[in-house]
Amino acid sequence: MGRAPCCDKANVKKGPWSPEEDSKLKEYIEKQGTGGNWIALPQKAGLKRCGKSCRLRWLNYLRPNIKHGEFSDEEDRIICSLFASIGSRWSIIAAQLPGRTDNDIKNYWNTKLKKKLMGMHMAPPSHHHHHHQRNSLKPPPFPSSSHHNYQNQPLIPSQPLSSLFKDLSSILIIDLSHQALKFHIFP
Repeated sequence: MGRAPCCDKANVKKGPWSPEEDSKLKEYIEKQGTGGNWIALPQKAGLKRCGKSCRLRWLNYLRPNIKHGEFSDEEDRIICSLFASIGSRWSIIAAQLPGRTDNDIKNYWNTKLKKKLMGMHMAPPSHHHHHHQRNSLKPPPFPSSSHHNYQNQPLIPSQPLSSLFKDLSSILIIDLSHQALKFHIFP
């Protein structure tokens, strides 16, 4: 059986959004809301786009509370610290950065921040290498609320990014080989 298609693929525009399309979508949602039906929204708003495309454009780019532009040093520190402890759980990381989307953080990590870290060559002293396996270990799971109450506690210690890496060097190895950034976490 299956699900009905979300749109008529033959008559749907693909590719980059124009400023006119952005304006139409933004104006429609500000006046009418989404109505909870993204599939019907493009036709009502006068757009030749798929409902999913409209939803993603709104959520990731056009919402009024979205932060655009460069990430601050503080945001870099938070992303790095959380990535080191929970891995690429972008939505959890985004929850700690008001106004940033998980998609924006993921793209920033993959295109800029990871390269910035690789450029720092912040690998800890080599004496760690011979004591531990060279296999990649997964970061520990994100603690559940049943074990700890994180509601009123910040997930990130407040310290500069440079000192964060010095502190982390005792528990993890940042592997810069093979053009990949891997965190090896040790007790």
